Amino acid sequence: MKVKMLSKSSADHVRERTSDINKVKRNLDPELHPLEKPREYTRAVRAAKLERMFAKPFLASLDGHIDGVYALAKNPWKLDLMYSGSGDGEIRAWSLSNQATIWRKANAHQGLVSGIIVVPETTNSFISAGTDKTVKIWSLDQNEPSQNDINQLNHNASNTDHILPVSVYSGKEAFLGIDHHRSNSQFATCSSEVSIWDVNRSQPILNLAYGCDTINSVKLNQSEVNVLASTGSDRTIVLYDLRMSTPIVKLTMSLKSNALSWNPMEPFIFAAANEDHNAYLFDMRKMDHATNVLKDHVSAVMDVDFSPTGAELVTSSYDRTIRIFNTASGHSRDVYHTKRMQRVFTTKFSCDNKFILSASDDGNLRLWRAQASQRVGSKSNRERSKLEYMDTVKSKFSHLPQVRKILRQRNLPRDIRKATLTKRDMIASRKTKENNVRAHSKPGAVPFKSERTKNILNVTSK
Repeated sequence: MKVKMLSKSSADHVRERTSDINKVKRNLDPELHPLEKPREYTRAVRAAKLERMFAKPFLASLDGHIDGVYALAKNPWKLDLMYSGSGDGEIRAWSLSNQATIWRKANAHQGLVSGIIVVPETTNSFISAGTDKTVKIWSLDQNEPSQNDINQLNHNASNTDHILPVSVYSGKEAFLGIDHHRSNSQFATCSSEVSIWDVNRSQPILNLAYGCDTINSVKLNQSEVNVLASTGSDRTIVLYDLRMSTPIVKLTMSLKSNALSWNPMEPFIFAAANEDHNAYLFDMRKMDHATNVLKDHVSAVMDVDFSPTGAELVTSSYDRTIRIFNTASGHSRDVYHTKRMQRVFTTKFSCDNKFILSASDDGNLRLWRAQASQRVGSKSNRERSKLEYMDTVKSKFSHLPQVRKILRQRNLPRDIRKATLTKRDMIASRKTKENNVRAHSKPGAVPFKSERTKNILNVTSK
């Protein structure tokens, strides 16, 4: 005789990882919840306040350099490893988790270290370029300290003359920038021209020039590996193709660009940090206008770097701040600064998209959170669901004044705040004057120029 019994699992009515809290069954019929929107609006305001309350982006200051730090590099094979070069020629390798130096070479260059780049096919080798007309390849394996030696390296200025470079390449002029090819054993340097080097040869295998006295920076595209871009002191941005050994496009702007960065997810998009306080996004297929203009800085933008996701970028400026932008927005979503931080010359996203490292001319490297209120660590499913819900209601009501004000408000230093207000008045006066001239001129005599085209003077293609 068979007896059929009804049974049900406890997972259907008990919450995960608990045995005493029952699941709540909800009827989502809007007629049964007439106060749903006011309740969610209250939750959005509370979530915005909590975000700003727990926003503590600054993590650590990495001390060790005695001169300004002007070069940074991240290792894609080791998330914990970063390299820095200073104005006195010193190079250091840092462990971000230990917040200490793990490798150090004093007087690596007889002058400023202008650039550092990691060799892609290796995990412990990197290349440095300096204003002493040399490029050097280094290996961490030559002086990899034990855990007991990290503090001694970080605080003791011991002699490091026994550390020798793996290879040395000499040029005729001071090198101002360097970048490595994604797959080949080649790297590019810039001075008065862009030079392509093979690691197995002592002389450049290719020299590229387009009528510029000084080239400030050079960046190879990591997806379209035969394309590279450079910025010059004559306010130009030039694209080159290694397959044709000639320049492709020359773009002339109203002011000089200081740095470049390629989008890792969209190979045709790159960002340029400009002296006119803005950063520009360009599509290399159509260079007659910028795809976006990133504003809010009040002094020259010195460096720009995309996040690994390609959805955000970070800029460093002469106004002693760094700002984080969404690529689709023209204004920064956050701004970081400290009382003692001086002019920031370079900044990088970490390869896991969670941290930002900045270097300034006060000799310090500073470690920041990419999301100011985000905390690192494992989270339960309930906590993760709660955070996702808070982000959703904030996004849903972010257009309302009270939520928008809480999310956007930032406390800035007094001089930056005054400069921002002065700049705002100047821009408004220029627009008023332009509108008045246009209103009292013949139709078409004063054409309207958008923000994305008015700073582009000329585009030349070959």
